[in-house]
Amino acid sequence: MMHLLAIPNMIGAHLGGWRHPTAYDDPVMNLPRMIEYAQLAERGLLDGLFLADGNGIRDMDKPALFAANFPSARPGVFDPVVLMTALAGQTSRIGLVSTATTTFDEPWFVARRFASLDHVSGGRAGWNAVTASNAGDALNFSHAQPVGREERYARAEEFVEVVRGLWDSWAEDAFVQDKASGRFLDPAKVRALDHAGRFFKVAGPLNVPRTPQGHPVVFTAGQSAAGKELAARHADAMFGAGDSKETCQAEYADIKGRMEKYGRHPDSLRFIPGVTVFAGRSSAEADELYEELNALVPPALGVDYLSKIVTQDLSGLPLDGPMPELADAVVGSSTVRTLVVKQIRAGNMTVREAARMVVRDFGTPVVKGSATEVADMLEDWYRGGACDGFVLTFPVVPLGLQNFVELVVPELQRRGLFRREYTGTMLRDHLRLPQPERR
Repeated sequence: MMHLLAIPNMIGAHLGGWRHPTAYDDPVMNLPRMIEYAQLAERGLLDGLFLADGNGIRDMDKPALFAANFPSARPGVFDPVVLMTALAGQTSRIGLVSTATTTFDEPWFVARRFASLDHVSGGRAGWNAVTASNAGDALNFSHAQPVGREERYARAEEFVEVVRGLWDSWAEDAFVQDKASGRFLDPAKVRALDHAGRFFKVAGPLNVPRTPQGHPVVFTAGQSAAGKELAARHADAMFGAGDSKETCQAEYADIKGRMEKYGRHPDSLRFIPGVTVFAGRSSAEADELYEELNALVPPALGVDYLSKIVTQDLSGLPLDGPMPELADAVVGSSTVRTLVVKQIRAGNMTVREAARMVVRDFGTPVVKGSATEVADMLEDWYRGGACDGFVLTFPVVPLGLQNFVELVVPELQRRGLFRREYTGTMLRDHLRLPQPERR
């Protein structure tokens, strides 16, 4: 069965999404709206919510872009685990995946937060482990400059290993809680971690019992060689990236092929790329929404957004002139930048064309059309070995999710590609992943 998760970005994935007449009028720090979104996704039987996060306020030096609140800015958002804990009490089945950085956080805190979320939610927690490459974020954590890629990923490897070790502190039956005998726990069923490595010294044990899933589901998102090695060694699922079916097929084969050297079977990891979905009751309706949103973004603002994505000032260039030469990588390079630069080069784009591309989808592949057309593309990628499912973003919220749940999900069910009911209660059940054994 195809796996589907949704990104609960209340302003939408399109730069003009929050301005659309159907968009939420008050999306900032609005818990009732988040609950509404989560319950709608659960009615659609989606595997989970996938909450991306950052570690700072970005682009205050770009007033027009900052004022327009571009999709990845997140100037006013909840702490991810706090939000997911609130959503856990208002849902019963949908998975709850949150981001926490291995670059600026500590293994103890991450292990404790996500273990707690797994208990609170009855086994629906997931941790998206990221290394945080944004240069400005580093300034909030006593770093004078960004942490280099090599050090970030070396730290991430050790970080995830420590977190997993802490999650293994207790046996499933360690807490006896026998009033008659006065025996609250079995001391033989807990162990210290006593980890001493390059980056961390952590004694343990964790002060949270073993969780319902054994371990919360671990996601990673890095697409560099180091990021793929991290996923191959540690991840249960990977938020993949690619600009086409062929790219995702290559990425899928690559990540699965790296797992054997770590003693892992390829089926123990789910590769789930992101796509932006414009679904309508007809192709014309989807096209109309697409054009409505594009009309809400002035060309100059689109160029500002493009400049941010490619980390190069493009203001003043002719809109219909060619894009200038772009460096392969810069300080703080991201997967999104890599994909955008690749698409610009492949399409030999003008500045206007490149700006329209990033405005609509933040560099992810676009699926646009009727329910049948959207399902055709998703099925083609899934059956073609490009992925195990999709992380869905919607250009305008809640309309995008409503259309997907009401139109696309029934079509996928009709084709036998998606569940008609939840058959388990935990995120590992939805993703068909085994519970890890306690080491």
